[in-house]
Amino acid sequence: MNDRPVVLFLCIHNAGRSLAARVLLDHYAEGRIAVESAGSEPGDQLNPSVVAILTERGLDPSQEFPKPLTDETARTADVIVTMGCGDTCPVYPGKRYVDWALEDPAGKSVDQVRPIIDDIDRRVRQLMAELL
Repeated sequence: MNDRPVVLFLCIHNAGRSLAARVLLDHYAEGRIAVESAGSEPGDQLNPSVVAILTERGLDPSQEFPKPLTDETARTADVIVTMGCGDTCPVYPGKRYVDWALEDPAGKSVDQVRPIIDDIDRRVRQLMAELL
C-alpha cells in the first residue's frame, strides 16, 4: 500500500451506494485516503434520495456523477469495495477485496434509504480506522 491508500468503491450504477461511500470516506479521511468510485454499468443520474441524505448531512455531492470502471482506476486501488455488483464487477488479481452486502437504494424514498446510508457510514468509518 502507498503512503496514502487508495480505495475504490464499486457497484453497478455508481449512483447510490458507491457514491455515498465515496463522499463519506472522502469527508472523514480529510485527504489521508484517496477515494474513487465507479460502476460496472454506470447509470444516467445520481439517486435523488442518496443525494438528499448526503446534503442533509452537510456534504456536497453536486460534483459527483456516475463513472465507468476503468482498468487504470482498478489497478491503482489498494482496496476495492464491491457493493452488490456480483459477476458484473471484474476481479483484479493481487487486490484486497471487501464485499459489502447492502440493499440497493434504487427507487426508494429518503426514509427507506436513510438506514442504508447509516450502514454505509458505519462501514466507511470502520474501513478508515483499518487503513489509518
